[in-house]
This record gives sequence, C-alpha cells and structure tokens, in this order.
Amino acid sequence: MPFTLTRMKTRKTKNNPIWKYLAAARYFLFKYEVRFLYRLIAIDLDGTLLNSSKRISEENRDAVNRLIGLGYQVVIATGRRYYSAKMLVKDLDSHLVIMANNGNIVRSSLDDVVLISKFLDRGSYLDILKEAKDHKLRGIVHIDRYLEGIDMVVEKDDQEGEHMKYLTEQDKRYLVLPERDFYQLDRILAVVFPGDYKAVKTFSDMIGQKYPDRYSSHVLENIYIAEAMYEAMNPGGSKWKTLHEYAESIGVNRDEIIAIGDDNNDVDMILNAGLGIAMKNGSGLAKAAADIVTEWDNDHSGLARVLGKVLNF
Repeated sequence: MPFTLTRMKTRKTKNNPIWKYLAAARYFLFKYEVRFLYRLIAIDLDGTLLNSSKRISEENRDAVNRLIGLGYQVVIATGRRYYSAKMLVKDLDSHLVIMANNGNIVRSSLDDVVLISKFLDRGSYLDILKEAKDHKLRGIVHIDRYLEGIDMVVEKDDQEGEHMKYLTEQDKRYLVLPERDFYQLDRILAVVFPGDYKAVKTFSDMIGQKYPDRYSSHVLENIYIAEAMYEAMNPGGSKWKTLHEYAESIGVNRDEIIAIGDDNNDVDMILNAGLGIAMKNGSGLAKAAADIVTEWDNDHSGLARVLGKVLNF
C-alpha cells in the first residue's frame, strides 16, 4: 500500500524547524512510494540497453546494477536468441531471466534452465515457408537446440545476400541444410524474413489476412541487416504475453511492470505494462504506445537517464 503524508497545519517558514522536518519526511516518503510502485523492469536489448556498437554503456550498466541492488526484478526481453543475449549481459552484477526470441524461450542465465517455451507447430511452419517462397522470400529459422550449440538454420541455397549478412556477425551456432532437411525441423521458435520494406510489409499483410490467428508476428524496422524483417512465431509468443505470464508466476501485477523498448516487437509490452517507455530512437509505433519517450537515445544512455528520473535513484 503506497504511503501518503497528510498536510499538517504548520506555518511554512524557512526558520520553522517543524516544517523542515515535515518537508524532509514528505520527500522521503514520495521517493519510497514511487520506488516501490514498480517491482519488475523489462528491458529490450538492441536500440535500448545496447548502443549502436552493440555494447552496454557504463552508465546503462551502472543503472541496471543499481536496479538489481535495490531489489527490482530485471528481465531482459529481446528478439535475439538466448545465447547472444546471455553473452551481451554477462558483465552485469547478477544472473537474469532472459526472454529470448521475443518471449518464445525463457531461460535463467544462472543455469540455462528453461522457464517458458513456445514453439511453432509443424503445419504453420510449412505454410509460412510455402507462402514465403511464392513471394520470393526465404526464411531463417530460429530453433531451440541451445545445448547442442545450434540456434539457427538456413537452406543450403540461402547463403547469399541478406541471409549471410544476418549470419556473418553471429558465431557459428547455425546449420546450412538441404531443402528436404530444412522442411523437417522441429522446436521452431521463429521464422524471420529480411528484405526491402515494401515486399516484407506486403507479405506481412497477406499473412495476417489469410491466417489471422495462426501466428504472432511483426515487422521490424530498426535493424541493420535489411530495410525491414518479418517475423512469424507461435500465436502465444510475444514479449508482452510471455512477460505477463512470467510476472503472474512470481506474483507481480501488470501495474507493477515497467517495460522499455524501441521497435515494433516492443509495442505490446510498452502499451500494456504499468509504465511503458519508448526510446527516442524508437519506431513511430513504439513511441505512440508509450507513456514516456526518452529525451536521450540509445547512444547517449537514454535508458539510464529515464529510469533514474522515474525511480529516483
């Protein structure tokens, strides 16, 4: 229950010691009330916690460590695969819960134990590949074979253009398979289709109309590998749906959640959290969904600055 302080009938003068004590108590309780209004903070990686060099700034790192030290539950909510996300946050002071692949796989970075998993069913996987081929798009498949050292799969013919641009900066945790084996994959977390914005958006609209309830999907815009990228997942797999599910499992209400992100895959969690924050460098949809838009972008530690202001630390 938040604390409130009732005004006392005390003359306000700078020389009145009672007023000074009252003002100090009011300030302390205000900070206490705001600080403990929220319990869980969900943080996106690319474009949010990470700068354009894909690093966590010293200011952002110190802010996250401070939040952990104050007792907040900090959750990483990212479209990245788990291995990549874990490597990026390994220098923080604590192990974290990582919602990877937009909430389709959730693991604790302490021991890699799976907390939540959501896979695309085989029929939906085959249908999206067929539709994509008809639109001259080829997919990159994210799968859950973490312990085997495999996170992604591409078709053998898909080693040129945008696909290899997507993979070249990754470690070697991917397979290149012939078509027959590619179509037999299971434990599918997501299928992504990079390309030019018009082609990707047209494909996204078509899938949404033809298969309205088959996929959770979005078109990413703030990416470096292509103009845009369409991502299809299990219908229950989104950052917000999984974040809400996880929060409920630990007794946290939606009003006690802060969510901060920058791209279209962050929109639902920004919109539905108790406090939704979009980065200055975010997409138009992310900013429109937010309660707050940061004054500083991800290259100027906008995350640290806004959370420090909101939570008074």
